[in-house]
Amino acid sequence: MVAFRTVFGLMLLAVALATVGDLFSSPVRAESIVGFSDDELMDGFQKTVFGVEYGSAVAGGSVKKFDGAVRIRVVNLADKDRQREIAGFVSRLPRLVRGLDIRMAAPGENPNFTVYVVDRADYVDTVRADVLGSTHGAAPGQCLVRVYPSSLGIVRSTAVIVSDEGDSLFRRCMVEEILQGLGPMNDNAALYASVFNDRSRHDRFMPFDRAVVSMLYDRRIRPGMTRTEVGTLLPAVLADVRRSVR
Repeated sequence: MVAFRTVFGLMLLAVALATVGDLFSSPVRAESIVGFSDDELMDGFQKTVFGVEYGSAVAGGSVKKFDGAVRIRVVNLADKDRQREIAGFVSRLPRLVRGLDIRMAAPGENPNFTVYVVDRADYVDTVRADVLGSTHGAAPGQCLVRVYPSSLGIVRSTAVIVSDEGDSLFRRCMVEEILQGLGPMNDNAALYASVFNDRSRHDRFMPFDRAVVSMLYDRRIRPGMTRTEVGTLLPAVLADVRRSVR
């Protein structure tokens, strides 16, 4: 079993990726949101944007998102430099998610999302020093992201991704942790068409997830909103998202 952890405050989310076979068997539907009903997509939003496995239930009860520009820097500490792959993924996100202002930080620009790329041997030390700020803190999982929220939106996020345990694991960690660092921090085993399910084998930005993140970054969805507040808006938001996500 390969374990992932997402950290919020001390710890908000703990998830696992099991190397199971065809646990879910709808590959055709996974390639497009056309086959998903509005209820399925809105339920996916609720399952990923709200709720936590570890941490405060209060923290999981409200919307977490950046309210403004997201600027990413990569700190490469690994033998295999993955900066080009991360920059390539980040460069595609504004085209895939309407309303998301994200790019790599320019020289001299203050980043608010830091991605550490490390070899496995340095994972624990990097998590403790640069994420937890404790020499004795637990460093669970194969990769993680910590989100620092406020009532006005996410202030910053910090991810740690392992470089030297295969391309598929790296891609999975890169996609999941960067996306979760944007706000949809929960995982759910029912979401077979999503990277927000660590029992799935997806290692790319799935159409289902594009719909979820696009709904989250619609201007009508505000940081701090509750399930009830969001629920009244989602039908109209999703109707607009369907025009841009296939």
